[in-house]
Amino acid sequence: MIPVLYEDNHLLVVQKPPNMPVQEDSSRDNDLLNELKGYIKEKYAKPGEVYLGLVHRLDRPVGGAMVFARTSKAAARLSAQFNGHGAKKTYLAVVEGHPQGGELTDFILRDESTGNSRAVKEGTPNAKSARLTYRHIASKDGLTLVSIQLHTGRHHQIRVQFSSRNMPLWGDQRYNKNAVPGQQIALWACSLTIEHPTKKESMTFTSLPKGGVWNKFDSFIPGAAVGIPVVYADDNIIIADKPAGLPTARADGEGDCLESRLSVYGDPMPAHRLDANTTGLVLFARSDKALEALTEAIKQRSIRKFYRCTVKGRPTPASATLTAYCVKDEACSRITVYDHPVKDSKDMVTRYTVLSSEGGTSELEVELITGRTHQIRAHLAHIGHPILGDDKYGDREFNHSRKARAQQLRAVRLECSFDEGSILGYLDGRVFEC
Repeated sequence: MIPVLYEDNHLLVVQKPPNMPVQEDSSRDNDLLNELKGYIKEKYAKPGEVYLGLVHRLDRPVGGAMVFARTSKAAARLSAQFNGHGAKKTYLAVVEGHPQGGELTDFILRDESTGNSRAVKEGTPNAKSARLTYRHIASKDGLTLVSIQLHTGRHHQIRVQFSSRNMPLWGDQRYNKNAVPGQQIALWACSLTIEHPTKKESMTFTSLPKGGVWNKFDSFIPGAAVGIPVVYADDNIIIADKPAGLPTARADGEGDCLESRLSVYGDPMPAHRLDANTTGLVLFARSDKALEALTEAIKQRSIRKFYRCTVKGRPTPASATLTAYCVKDEACSRITVYDHPVKDSKDMVTRYTVLSSEGGTSELEVELITGRTHQIRAHLAHIGHPILGDDKYGDREFNHSRKARAQQLRAVRLECSFDEGSILGYLDGRVFEC
């Protein structure tokens, strides 16, 4: 039975099994298109020929998320999305070596006689341009898990572009000379985002690879599939690297957030939060007991949280522990900072060290001693050194002059200390970085 990820009157989204052709070929093996037509015919008691539109493809050995159209109108609209790059496809691959991520651009030529493709020089007759971007997720035992975005759709593109740089896909029988017969290629279509052909709503479907070489990276795969780098995961906690523009928790508002994306791990609960435009490490608990342990550790300051930021000017002295007091205005989600206690104020302690200075800005390492709303941003602005790119507390004119559109604040390190009797005692002394 083919796993169905989503189904309505217009769409059928499934998880393609590895080694099954998408449509009938010379092998005469069972193919996905005909299998799904049979499924629809039986489920809905359809008389006669069943319509099912093929709007994109995956190589035979590759598994993962695929969408089919159940009406001709849906087929036309979905085809337009794939042809016009409106559909977003994310792949996971395990490659040999330790690539660090980036963009790959080539010209690829297909050899019709062999069914293979290869990277060639620009200007080669019949060669087509190929481009992808990829991100390093994790490395282990000489192999690396990468997340890939295709910007063109050439024949065997991912396999050819990586193999041409001496980092072939694990188990690729065509393009990896080290592949052992019987190994399954480690390439998987893990995420597919389309616009529904009639509802006009964005929809994302996720499919996760399992078994074989994928088991080396099982804690990283769910996060990578939903666009979230996971630095560490076990049965009790998850440490995720939050991207900019994404709220931490569902409680921060409606829509997409880090907590909802990490639901691929079950139902993790954030132990603390970062501002939407701050990037970096966030702790999640996977059980009530783990959440209690994390909350207590943060309260007792036995989890130390460190940040990197770029600020206007150069703070003096080069290292200091700052104390101030803040009052939060809930209506506008903003705090006001005071040098002395005022009514309803809370103390705010921030430690910083200047790492470098150049061209009117400085790079700081900051440790949060207390954890108030917008603490680092407001505190540094209060002493005259606002964070670059922060329009709320910072210097908008300075940000504009530096073309700083993103807030330069990142949570980069967590240093953990737990008692031996804690459920998280095995993490005592661990340091997590991104």
